[in-house]
Amino acid sequence: MKFSLLTTLPLLFALPLAAQQDTLRRLPEVEVKSYLSKESLLRIPTAVSVLSPRQLSLQQGASLVPAFNHVAGVRMEERSPGSYRLSIRGSLLRSPFGVRNVKVYMDELPLTDAGGNTYLNLLDPSVLSSAEVLKGPDGSLFGANSGGVVRLDVLPPPGDSTCLQASVQGGSYGLFHAAAGYRQQLGNYGFQLFQGYQQSDGYRQNTAMRRSYTQLGQRWEYKPGYTLKMLGFYADLGYRTPGGLTLAQLDKDPRAARPATATLPGAVAQKAGIYNRTVQGGLVHEAQFSPRWQHVVAVFGENTHFENPFITNYESRDENTAGFRTYLSWMNKPSATLFQWKWQAGMEWQRTVSDIINYGNNRGARDTIQVADKLTAGQYFYFTRFHTQLHRWTLEAAASMNYYHCTYNRNGNTKVAFTPQLMPRVSLSYLINDQLTGRVSVSRGYSPPATAEVRASDNIINTALRPETGWNYEAGLRLLPLSRRYSLDVTGFHYRMKDAIVRKLRDNGAEFFVNAGGVNQTGVEAEGMLQILQPRTRGFIRGLEWRSSYTWSDFYFRDYVSSGKDFSGNRVTGVPRSVVVSGMTVYFPKAVYVYVAHNFTSSIPLNDANSAYARGYHLMQCKAAWQLPISGKCKISVQAGADNLLNQSYSLGNDLNAVGERYYNPAPGRTYFGGIQMVL
Repeated sequence: MKFSLLTTLPLLFALPLAAQQDTLRRLPEVEVKSYLSKESLLRIPTAVSVLSPRQLSLQQGASLVPAFNHVAGVRMEERSPGSYRLSIRGSLLRSPFGVRNVKVYMDELPLTDAGGNTYLNLLDPSVLSSAEVLKGPDGSLFGANSGGVVRLDVLPPPGDSTCLQASVQGGSYGLFHAAAGYRQQLGNYGFQLFQGYQQSDGYRQNTAMRRSYTQLGQRWEYKPGYTLKMLGFYADLGYRTPGGLTLAQLDKDPRAARPATATLPGAVAQKAGIYNRTVQGGLVHEAQFSPRWQHVVAVFGENTHFENPFITNYESRDENTAGFRTYLSWMNKPSATLFQWKWQAGMEWQRTVSDIINYGNNRGARDTIQVADKLTAGQYFYFTRFHTQLHRWTLEAAASMNYYHCTYNRNGNTKVAFTPQLMPRVSLSYLINDQLTGRVSVSRGYSPPATAEVRASDNIINTALRPETGWNYEAGLRLLPLSRRYSLDVTGFHYRMKDAIVRKLRDNGAEFFVNAGGVNQTGVEAEGMLQILQPRTRGFIRGLEWRSSYTWSDFYFRDYVSSGKDFSGNRVTGVPRSVVVSGMTVYFPKAVYVYVAHNFTSSIPLNDANSAYARGYHLMQCKAAWQLPISGKCKISVQAGADNLLNQSYSLGNDLNAVGERYYNPAPGRTYFGGIQMVL
């Protein structure tokens, strides 16, 4: 893992000072925005985790990995710099790279395209101001998924200040990360421009990475209650992929890339890598017709040029996505106190056209064409949600009707259309007292195969893949006092999945996907926070805060037979049984704070047969920051830290079911970073 310390919100620069102020007063209520309106986190009847600006500021920032891994039920991997994988409740099962089975939104705009692919690694981590993670199947408002939903906030809230920010950081293995942002509020018009650049040589051979990211955002309230927002970004990302090693190769030289074999060249010779240039943008119009009626509509588009020189071929893709999302909200009179309700209804439509050509790979250069295809993925869904509060009860009933199809033109046009699927969700919570709620929820998951699974790297179009479906049952408790001195959120769930999609590899390393039958996913997720010493203005230690999360995953194949082998009863590949992440923040005088975190991850099955496991590991990281005592508007902060303090040997991202037992992608040992940031 590599880390940074960049952030784009002025709030974060002031955190060390703010934490030392007397905050015994009651703080504003924590709210969740993902459910189309602001809802109280305490009373919301589903499993939701919020990554606040403060939590993000404690991380080092050149990677999203440590922040998301602090969320119970979430596992994020980075096999080499820039190579992200994200899963919620075990959805890594079907992910060769990137994100599968999880819907990701930036504000109201989907980052996930119609084909189910999400290029999360395009974003500069420092542009993220906050995030909300909805865990488990939640297609009632967001369409097909069986893992969950992530909402990323990348635009600052409306304000009246002019702000210029800049930061720069360096670290081990050639890490360099710089960012600059400018925002200004002119009456009812707000403007934001952000630019980030990152590069790294990486720990292993063939892992160099560089990314340039530019984002433009605008918000114009052209009359009271009527707002037009614009969000657009351009990203140019390139990184080399070293490939997996066997255990013997890892022990001999963990920094080596995948070597050549008697029949195939190695990763260095083939210059294996990923290159992605994407431009994406959209407009969002919000109209508050009255205190009871609101309408929101968003239109968006994306163009991606993607290249992947691999061991056996060289793939080039041009993808174009267009879509819109709209909904209408209706609520009872705001003055009503006894019985409150909201009703929302809308739809989302997306279409992604992918022109895909596979060439031979002649040492990183395109050779003769092997196969060319044009795939069109289309999906749309209608959704509705009814939310009501009566005394201490909160009830939500929501559903979506999902339509998905894919066409391809090899040897004539062929269309694969899946049966429309209803995804309902019913959730109920009860306010036991002013700071404690209990909740239960039942929902249905549905996730069709992504285009990268229908047409995987073996260049065979697999029309036999069936969507994943299943029912999820969960219950939980949430403790959240307004004082914020402590909090606790515990969830237990059972998801019974049918037709799980799993990754397989052919002898030459090309991947393909099959349905694995049934999977049972039973788990417990817990997150907690405690201010051991509340913020104060005197003493050597001005504040002491502990935060921790725990994930227990009892995931196993229910009925899975493949190539004559019966894997029924085996643990689900790639999912650790237990993960515990803890962090302690200590605030000192003179605007100094120290953050120390520990991550324990238990052993991980590497193949469906459960014949090979990655060893469990303990990771420790630390960060110290000091805001210089400079008077005036300018604020300067210096920060430094280290990762993997215990110098553990581990693999942050394994190649599951790898041919030749090349499972391992070794992560670096102890690494260091340091940097400076300024706000005007």
